[in-house]
Amino acid sequence: MSHIRESELTAYLVEDQARFYRLAYSYLHNREEALDAVQTAVCKALEKQDGLRDAGAIRTWFTRILVNVCMDQLRQRKRVTLVPPEALDTGSYEDPLPEDGSLARRVDALPPEVASIVKLRFYEDLSLKEISQIVDCPLSTVKTRLYTGLKKLRIAVEGEV
Repeated sequence: MSHIRESELTAYLVEDQARFYRLAYSYLHNREEALDAVQTAVCKALEKQDGLRDAGAIRTWFTRILVNVCMDQLRQRKRVTLVPPEALDTGSYEDPLPEDGSLARRVDALPPEVASIVKLRFYEDLSLKEISQIVDCPLSTVKTRLYTGLKKLRIAVEGEV
């Protein structure tokens, strides 16, 4: 296993910044808070880069840091506040959620531990093994939560039709 160099970490962080913002926004639903979360996660990653022993694990390592920062912000807020798209500032980062937002709202309505796994799997296209490492729970638990979430989403969507 090789240590990651600062230049490798910096290149990764710059290359995938839009993906990081999208993930943070999927948790926080607020442009400014999502940008703050990404910035905080980047700072933490740079501070703790010596803790990453395997350069191949950078994606799961940083995603876990970002998810933890987002969850900390949600705990501080004590409630999720949905911001209507028209209230967002126009800028280099746009609202990454679909126009109608109905599916995104349904995902957000799931229990937090289930919604997190659904977001990581389908918003970020992470493997179940990577998700297991990020949320720090067994692979079987990730599979169960994903199945549960998808089943609830299917029932909600079918009930709408």
